[in-house]
Formats: sequence, C-alpha cells, structure tokens
Amino acid sequence: MPPVVRGETINPGAREQIPFPDADLLHVAERLQPAERERLENLHHFLQTEVRPVVGPFWDREEFPFELLPKLAEHGLGELEFSGASRLFKGLAYAEVTRADVSLSALVGIHNELVLDLLNQLGSEEQKQTWLPGLRRFEKVGCFALTEPDHGSDIAGGLATSARRTDEGWVLTGRKRWIGGGTFCDFAIVFARDAADSSVKGFIVESDREGFQAAKIENKMGLRIMQNADITLDEVLVPHENLIPGCASFAATNEMLRNSRAWVGWQGAGIQLAILDCARDYALGREQFGKKLAKFQLVQEQLARIVGNASASLAMMAQLAWLQEEGRFDMPHAAMVKATTTRLARESAAAGRGLLGGNGILTSHEMSKLFNDTEILFTYEGTYEINSLIVGRAITGVSAFV
Repeated sequence: MPPVVRGETINPGAREQIPFPDADLLHVAERLQPAERERLENLHHFLQTEVRPVVGPFWDREEFPFELLPKLAEHGLGELEFSGASRLFKGLAYAEVTRADVSLSALVGIHNELVLDLLNQLGSEEQKQTWLPGLRRFEKVGCFALTEPDHGSDIAGGLATSARRTDEGWVLTGRKRWIGGGTFCDFAIVFARDAADSSVKGFIVESDREGFQAAKIENKMGLRIMQNADITLDEVLVPHENLIPGCASFAATNEMLRNSRAWVGWQGAGIQLAILDCARDYALGREQFGKKLAKFQLVQEQLARIVGNASASLAMMAQLAWLQEEGRFDMPHAAMVKATTTRLARESAAAGRGLLGGNGILTSHEMSKLFNDTEILFTYEGTYEINSLIVGRAITGVSAFV
C-alpha cells in the first residue's frame, strides 16, 4: 500500500509499475535473518495502514493518540530492548516507526532506550518488579527528565536541580524542560545534584507526588504529537527506595545517552524514507503542463537526491548496528551518525517540500509535517553543532568545549 497523504491515497498502482518500489534502494533490510525480515515487514504494514493514515489530525491539534499505545504494544514496540532482536532489526524498527510518525518514534525510542533499559540495567529489583511489566505493555509510561531551562548542551556540568537526603527520604527541587511524555507519564526519571557531595543521582518520581507539576509546551513547529513538558519540582519528597542504585553518578547514564543518540540517527534515516514516499507519490500523481511531474528533469534530480541521502543514512546506520553488536560503539560514533543523518534529512525535507510547491506548506499534505518534524530531529539529543564538536574532538584530540 502506498503512503497516505493526509487522507488521500495518490496513484495506488505506482509502486507496482516502477523498477525500485522500495525506498530501501541498497536493500539494507536484507541483512536481517528471515524471521526478523518477516517481522519487520509485518511492522511496516501495521504502521503504514493503521498509524500513518490517522496521525495527521493529532499533529494539527497537538494531541497524543493514546488509543494507539495498545496497538504499538501488540507489535512489541514497548519492549524492543527485551526482544532479543539484532541491533539492525531494532534500528530498522525505529526507522519504520519514524516513517509513520516522528513523535511516536520519539516516544518509542525514549521509552526503550532511556526508561526501560535504564531501569533494567541500573534499577533495584524492587523498582524492576514495580515498573517493568507495565512498561513492556505500554500500560505504564515513564519520562526521562534531564534537560533544564538553563542547561541543555552543558547539562553534565551545569545541572541545577537539587536532591537533599532526609530521614523521611529525598527532597527534590528544581525545573526540567522539553521532557517528552512529561504531561501524561506515570513517573519521571529525574536527575538531581546531591546537596551533600554534588554528585548527580537518578530518582524515580511518581507524577502524582505533591509538588510535582508538568505543563505542556505549546505551539511547537514540529514533533507536535509528542507532549513535551516543563516540569517543576517543588520540595518533592520521594522515599529512599526511589533512588536508582545504578545512577550514583552522571557517568552511569552515558551508555543510555549514547544509545539514544544512535536511535536519533535511525530517526534521521526513517524520516527520509517517509519524505521519499511522499515526494515520489506526489510526483507520480500530479500533472503540470500536460504531463506528470515525474517527467520533469528537475523533479527527478530532487527525488534522486532524496533517495541518495536516505540510502547513505541507512547504510551508515547499518554499519553502526554492526559496531554495536561487536562492542566497538562509542559516543563519537553516535554523535557522527546523529549529526550526519539529521543534516541529510534536513536537505531531503527541503527538496521534498519544494517539490510539492504551494501544497508543500499545507498541513493537509504530509510533507509539511515531515519538513517541520525534521527540524526537531536536527536539534534534539545534542544539536548538530555539539555533536560535530564531539566528533572533532575524537579525530583531533583537541576539545573545543573548554
């Protein structure tokens, strides 16, 4: 089934009539074992037929489609990190969710990489038993509260939220910003600086605790389905057992932060598949000057550029998945792929938006949504500039941060 442009299926026979109907032109998915390939195909079909056609109005209204969570769980997206699947499969799954909607892929990625996996690796047995079963089924949702209003790129050294140990428990005070899912989470993983020794520790903070407030950030240009929040912690008391034992320092979270940056690399690849889907179907379905747009040389050049960018991104991410499997994956790798795939996605989105002309600026056409969501990918999980400096430091041995 061809992608849907906000309720309108364009040129339904086009995919069967062209030599390369699949946007994965280099056949990266064929590296998967047969069982994983079949699972990916089933996931693709579900996302393209049941998710992509319905998310547009939610994006317009800045609302979250909660009714989709059980369906995402049915397809294993609530427990990808527990699936035993290859790194390549998990990455391609993230790309496919992004291809359907970037906000939902953000939720799935944060859920798996920064909440589920963190609690599984660093949480106490009691914390795992309390939260993991519900998380795996998307019956519970957590959020990752690290970024602050005055500290984003410099959060490691500048984190200002405080934690004070008392006889009754820990008292947390501070503010967090841009927290995905923060308005509807059951709990937040909050990072705060211990007032006693200045070390950064992680805590489970249930959202119904007194002094916990979350306010939706309104009027975003992209990622509008994701409910990002400003969180205020006003003398929030949590019991001693809510301290995450493995999060006794900021360094303990590096593996999760590194993996999440790689996940955004897969998002950068996945959104370009959606851009190609949308642009190609539009070019094949619209006529100008008595012939299809796809007949024009400049249109074909734009499509070729988009598929080239998408293919380069997928190939880079497939190599990264191999490095992860080999245990040779480090932060400079994650920074490089995040910076590169989102930079290419930005170029692809601009080409796709231009190809649609005036229709490219209307939210009734999917390309406008993709164009705006791409801008968010370019910025979050480390800006393009910060990730470039991480790579620069790795290849020169000289830090530009200090």
